[in-house]
Amino acid sequence: MRKNRVIPFEQWLFCSFLLIFPITMFSQLPSSARSNDAVKRQTPKLQHLIDSLGLKLGDPVFMRIFKESKELEVWIRKAKNYTLFKVYPICYFSGTLGAKTRTGDGQAPEGFYKIKPESMNPLSNFHLSFNIGYPNTYDQSHKYSGSEIRVHGNCVSIGCYAMGDQNIEEIWTLMVKAFEKGQGTVDLHIFPFRMTDQKLKENSESNWALFWANLQEGYVLFERFRIPPVVTVKKGRNTFNMVSYQVSSSIP
Repeated sequence: MRKNRVIPFEQWLFCSFLLIFPITMFSQLPSSARSNDAVKRQTPKLQHLIDSLGLKLGDPVFMRIFKESKELEVWIRKAKNYTLFKVYPICYFSGTLGAKTRTGDGQAPEGFYKIKPESMNPLSNFHLSFNIGYPNTYDQSHKYSGSEIRVHGNCVSIGCYAMGDQNIEEIWTLMVKAFEKGQGTVDLHIFPFRMTDQKLKENSESNWALFWANLQEGYVLFERFRIPPVVTVKKGRNTFNMVSYQVSSSIP
């Protein structure tokens, strides 16, 4: 005769808790009617463009910002390396070339940042937004201050990067699909300009010359391998490593 199974109290309590609070409350990816509508609206168009490039919607995303040219690049991983998907014009950012160092300086940051699923804000006052994670480890090592630095919609900003509503909806959708498919964080690299030797030479008298030379190290690695390098901070400098299994042997 089959015996009745006794459910431990802890398991019963947890199951009862889920009946009251659905499992979706544990999701780290926030959403709203506004963000869901944006994803639904943008997915068909993005799917068509992604298919035409031989990419897959939901595959890992990587982004770069260039202040001087007011551009945000979105890259999508294909096999082991990343392929440029689209370049979005930045509608507005405040300040000048150079890092953000303190609260209220009006500067938009430069450096290497990571966006987590919980950094997405589907109820932003600027349509949709995501927190870039400023101050990062490098910023903190230099005692830079400030918070809530975002990439968002609309076309006004103080210290953030405003993309306009249409562009942020597309970028949001690409990130959401990647997060839903399992991407843990999205890397965002922010540069003052294309980090060529010529541009560094032209700006060698800037107070930021040494900082920019350090940024160039990470820029060059991605340009060569098409894989975002692993960034750590040692003695106040960004240091870079390539995970060997990520780098395609076909790259010279």
